[in-house]
Amino acid sequence: MLSYLVRRMVFALVLVFTVSSASLLLTRWAPGDYVTETTGLSVGRERMQELRAQYGLDRPVFEQYRDWLAGALRFDFGRSLAYDRPVADLIPGRASNSALLALAALLVATLIGLPLGVFTGSRSGGVLPGTVRAASLVLLSMPPLLTSLFFVFVAARTGWLPIGGTGTAIHLVIPAAALGLPIAAMFERLQSQAMQEVIGQPFVLAALARGVPRSRILWRDGLKAALRPVASVYGLVVAALLSGSFAVEMITSWPGLGRLMLEALRARDVFLVAGCAATGS
Repeated sequence: MLSYLVRRMVFALVLVFTVSSASLLLTRWAPGDYVTETTGLSVGRERMQELRAQYGLDRPVFEQYRDWLAGALRFDFGRSLAYDRPVADLIPGRASNSALLALAALLVATLIGLPLGVFTGSRSGGVLPGTVRAASLVLLSMPPLLTSLFFVFVAARTGWLPIGGTGTAIHLVIPAAALGLPIAAMFERLQSQAMQEVIGQPFVLAALARGVPRSRILWRDGLKAALRPVASVYGLVVAALLSGSFAVEMITSWPGLGRLMLEALRARDVFLVAGCAATGS
């Protein structure tokens, strides 16, 4: 067991190192840099060279990478060019926003997906169960990017909900729904299949024969017995939420780690890009 944990930890460290290093190098090798993105044609060539020297962008790429790697080993991910602050100071606040969004989406998925799974799994036919199953199949085929675009479009046309920003729970509604509803659809399908198997179990038939109300059997005993398939995928769901939140944050303007990553990419802020990639991986 200990050797397995050590291997997983080493793999995680290698993954973080590879992703952050590749992000820094690819951002640095791409045409242009922070100076050209922020100044454009508003300054002369000599001034641009002075700014590149000021930010250290005139140095060879591998020399910059070597210095960044030496600092990263001490948990110093450099200084953001756009914010003029250490990257390590910018990451925690945005990462906490991403974690809050993932927690809210997981809550949405659980509170919607599990009850609907019990409902559809305990009924063999009917218009309403069929509608729920069809909606689940549609949501399962939609990535968070499409659900984000849909909810942003609805919010922009109706004005019912704010887009972007923080401060109150209402700002979480759109990103949490866009991220959580596809997961809720998966929970509904898993819970429905498990419930269909549980209904035919002897303890359910015996309880019904004793006159125990069917609703009590389903929502107390049946739900508890059918939770195993959903519980087995919760770890994978949490990882998917943290990675899928990047696209949702970009579309809904939620100020999380994904939004910070987009801002860093637009500004060609190489050290902030690497720091966001290391945290997100």
